[in-house]
Amino acid sequence: MTRRARTGYYTAEKPRVEVIPMIDIMMFLLVFFVVISLKMIAGTGVDMELPGSKTTKEIKTSTITVGVTKDSNIVVDGQTVTQEALTEKLVELKQDQQISVIIAGDKDVSLQTLIRVMDSVRGAGINSVGIAATAESQAAAVN
Repeated sequence: MTRRARTGYYTAEKPRVEVIPMIDIMMFLLVFFVVISLKMIAGTGVDMELPGSKTTKEIKTSTITVGVTKDSNIVVDGQTVTQEALTEKLVELKQDQQISVIIAGDKDVSLQTLIRVMDSVRGAGINSVGIAATAESQAAAVN
């Protein structure tokens, strides 16, 4: 009896890297980070829910954004600062150039906390101060 060469039940193929699933994962991560970054207030890096107003105006130039979180923490450039440190930082920035400040406070922050932050800004000698809000539709404002 002659022996034949056996082809076998399984033929091995060269291993390869599947690119399509990797692209799907990268697109998912990209979308995730874009959505997260859009929810954050520009300049603060803190997720906040701004109060609504039907008379909002878009301000094109803002040198610095000061965030006030629900816990009444003051955030500038992603770092929590005290009122005194905020005033000192604004005085330093004001020496270099003319600046304007946008205060982005969470909708649950007390009015007194926002007034204290505004006092710190004005204490630094800055009179160009605005408060960030989201645009509200006329129908939502009536309800």
